[in-house]
Amino acid sequence: MTAIGGPLLAWYHQAGRNLPWRKTTDPYAIWVSEIMLQQTQVVTVIPYYHRFLAKFPTVAALASAPLDSVLKIWQGLGYYTRVRSLWQAAKTIMDEFGGVFPSTQKELLSLPGIGRSTAGAILNIAFLQKHPILDGNVKRILIRYFCIAKDPKEKVVDQELWQLAEQILPDKEVNHFTQAIMDLGATVCLPKNPKCSICPVQPGCLAYKKGLQDTLPMKPVQKEIPHYDYVAAVIQKGNKVLIKKRPEKGLLGGLWEFPGGRVKQKGRFNEVVESEIGQKVFLMPRWFHIRHAFTHFKMTLHLFRGSIEAGKIGAPFKWVTLSGLAAYPFSAAHQKIVLKLQNDI
Repeated sequence: MTAIGGPLLAWYHQAGRNLPWRKTTDPYAIWVSEIMLQQTQVVTVIPYYHRFLAKFPTVAALASAPLDSVLKIWQGLGYYTRVRSLWQAAKTIMDEFGGVFPSTQKELLSLPGIGRSTAGAILNIAFLQKHPILDGNVKRILIRYFCIAKDPKEKVVDQELWQLAEQILPDKEVNHFTQAIMDLGATVCLPKNPKCSICPVQPGCLAYKKGLQDTLPMKPVQKEIPHYDYVAAVIQKGNKVLIKKRPEKGLLGGLWEFPGGRVKQKGRFNEVVESEIGQKVFLMPRWFHIRHAFTHFKMTLHLFRGSIEAGKIGAPFKWVTLSGLAAYPFSAAHQKIVLKLQNDI
């Protein structure tokens, strides 16, 4: 296995990326970076990482913050389940670990939002412990290096990859090795058009030797992504608009949005909004629409201005001034509505 470890470490010491979370051994800061980097590119994460740590520099600061303020800092980074789990895990660290960041795999795996690979990365980098990681980049490298021409989503293949990920770990510099293999996947062993000519482990790569580097990993059959129509209404009363907080669990949990929902019968926009608010709603002609894609579906969000009859509306609804909307965390699609409203002031 030194065929991977030695050349990879030598390459990393020459070509490793200069990233802000590599300038610290604070497990909290490393944890934040690992969670942010899940399904998000480094260039996008860096400014969020700096802002997040400036606002919540410690586990205690994060645990004591209101969820709305945590979501607001995260706004735009997406996959909000990550930050809700991060916040909840911080509370658990304060309540069950006395504010001391856990340093064993068992303890880390007990925290929400931390799986085996994330735990391994934290333990390797912050505590210099020897644990395998298996994120998307590492899977791709191992599949190519060992020429595994099987569906990577099969359980038996996943188990094989974990075994290989453990076997290639060096006895020394495990922190640098972990960062090196992440860099290799992010900058050289790319999903498309891998840069084999500059790859430090190319001499031992079986996929390269067989000319299969462009066809591995095997790609599963793509399912057709469904499309749905949604509606949102900007209900205005004077200089205030009505917004609603989503349930803490589920898609976009804890974020705020304008009243509406999925339109299951074509053109029934009014009915959807009225069902959500529980009052008669008067909608003007369609204002504009937004197209947005989530992981598992695409949507067209139809926007209307409107009004309601006088009457009390309680939680989860709230009347907010147009200028006050900036204080609330919204999803990416509803942020566009906020910006349009602010531009129209």
